[in-house]
Amino acid sequence: MSESLTTGPAQTVPTPPSPRPRAPVALVVLATLAVAFTLWAAQAIVLPILLAMFFALVGNPILRLLQRIWVPRPLGAILVIVLGLGATTALAVQLVVPTMEWAQEAPQQLRKIGRQVQNLTKPVQQANQAAENFARVAAGEGTRRVQVVRTQLDDPYKAITQAPRLLASVLAVVLLTLFFMIYGQNLQRHAIALFPSRQQQRFTTDILRAIEREVSRYVLTISVINSLVGLLFAGVLMLLGLDMQDALLWGTAAALLNFAPYVGPLIGVALMLLVGFVEFPDPLEAVLPAAAYLALHTLEGQMVTPIVLGRRMKISPLVLILALMIFGWLWGFVGLLLAVPLLVCVKLVLARLDGMQGWSRLLE
Repeated sequence: MSESLTTGPAQTVPTPPSPRPRAPVALVVLATLAVAFTLWAAQAIVLPILLAMFFALVGNPILRLLQRIWVPRPLGAILVIVLGLGATTALAVQLVVPTMEWAQEAPQQLRKIGRQVQNLTKPVQQANQAAENFARVAAGEGTRRVQVVRTQLDDPYKAITQAPRLLASVLAVVLLTLFFMIYGQNLQRHAIALFPSRQQQRFTTDILRAIEREVSRYVLTISVINSLVGLLFAGVLMLLGLDMQDALLWGTAAALLNFAPYVGPLIGVALMLLVGFVEFPDPLEAVLPAAAYLALHTLEGQMVTPIVLGRRMKISPLVLILALMIFGWLWGFVGLLLAVPLLVCVKLVLARLDGMQGWSRLLE
């Protein structure tokens, strides 16, 4: 008995897509170093753009509110820029006098504090000097020490030559902020139109809108919280006996330092200790400005900000410290101010992209 075998059409087994080739580790390291060097070398161009984007993110929620009451976006952007420049100019007028006074008196006050510290540590210095002289005599060397005097010539034209460059940078930031506010949405729309399929365009539009909305709210909220911390600290300093201009100066410094977590408060505490020892002769009173600043920062960092922002923007302290070190090394104090907003932007982008949610959780 024979069996008839029927053969159907040959079935093709789909081959899995070949994995994307990975670059060697050495190439990745070299590319990272090249990008870091480029960001450092091109900071004269990169920093104004990043600052303008930062200020535009702060102003976007206000522009959306103005658009709801039928104010055109260009007019609203001009109003926001004018009001921001007016408030900044009024604050700068109040701060220029105490800043110049502190710049002139700082060397003298530092020498005074140095003498006080030296008097406290004088017995230890005398013991070290005696041990050094004894060791020198035992080695057969003379007791005479050679002192090297270094002189530094200050160039009076250096500040004059740097002033136009600083003014040009400020003007570039203002103009770029205005253009980002007015034409940012059109630029984003034209860039999305380059995608081939409508599904990709819709997906990218939803992601960018959500990221822009969340980052704008975060940046505006943090700016308002830090401004309130600066105002409250200025009020505390006025209650402690400082005049209004000095209190506004150190309140502004506290607000700016609060943009850099961990590093900023450490610098702020040291700075307020210096201010306290300069302004108050009593050691107990001298500690009060630093204690008030530390109390306000603890209240803001442990209660106010977590309640207002929730856990969506939570970032690991270790990642924050690394970001502050990297951006501070690249761009100085401006890098410290921009480190946290940039890190939040990266976290939100990773959380919205498919397959990158693990990297977003890694930053928490």
